[in-house]
Amino acid sequence: MSDAQEGRRTDASRRGAARVVVSGASGLIGSALVDSLRADGIDVVRLVRRPARASDEFSWAPGEAPLDPDALAGADAVVCLNGASIGRLPWTRSYRSELRRSRIAPTRTIAAALRELGPAAPALLAASAVGVYGDRPGERLTESSRGARGAERTFLGELCEEWEREALAAGPGARVVLLRTAPLLHRRGVLKPLVALTRFGLSGPLGSGRQFWPWISLEDEVRAIRHLIDSDFAGPVNLVGPRPATANETGRALARAMRRPFLVPAPAWALRLGLGRDAADSLLLADARVEPSALVDTGFAFAHPTPESAIAAALAD
Repeated sequence: MSDAQEGRRTDASRRGAARVVVSGASGLIGSALVDSLRADGIDVVRLVRRPARASDEFSWAPGEAPLDPDALAGADAVVCLNGASIGRLPWTRSYRSELRRSRIAPTRTIAAALRELGPAAPALLAASAVGVYGDRPGERLTESSRGARGAERTFLGELCEEWEREALAAGPGARVVLLRTAPLLHRRGVLKPLVALTRFGLSGPLGSGRQFWPWISLEDEVRAIRHLIDSDFAGPVNLVGPRPATANETGRALARAMRRPFLVPAPAWALRLGLGRDAADSLLLADARVEPSALVDTGFAFAHPTPESAIAAALAD
């Protein structure tokens, strides 16, 4: 193992977090993370965009007013999970603006507050997505892979690059972790439309179906974030399941679990026509074989190492 990899390993003797600030706590990942932290007695403060109504809430207005650094002072980590749902379709021009604004403004606001805290700043674990790699058929993509270029770039990839730049602006005093999350194999995640299609026997190849789809279970997403909070890791980390799977493999696994056929194809042109090119290319047609190299190097073990396991857990939930 290289010195760099050794340096990224979790220090098992390090004290676990006692206080964590979470923004985007009402979302799928945020609410599950908050529940997990509290179940272990960890103090959680939620940043809310309304007047605070409870002792564990702190009101803020990202993009409209600075965040009081006192809201973050004394925390072990700040987890920024803000962002309008990419699953809401179509991505009209106004909704693409909302996708950007809802990610950039909160991250920028938190980074500015962390800079004010200087060396005493808590760690920042900032949401991003594996979409940052764009459309890269034939490549194995790890955290050391270059960014997408030219025709490889997608709308989501460009958004992720800007999103990550805002997080890195937190300054030298903060440990910054870029959470490059894969689509969640969950009923409220990427499975939501697929379950409906499969139930009615309408699932099948999307485009060629041979494109690699990164994926992760909600349980492993939350476990990985908690693992990284308590580690000394800094930099980008792919939160993605360890076994690469194509769109066809994932679709067939879901169809088998639901005992339904997997027969009805959706050509790429039809997906682009129905969803818009930006959404279709970013979410369904991009080919990205993303691997969790950095996460595995820290000693993380997956509860759901295959898409079949993640799908079974999601359907049983």
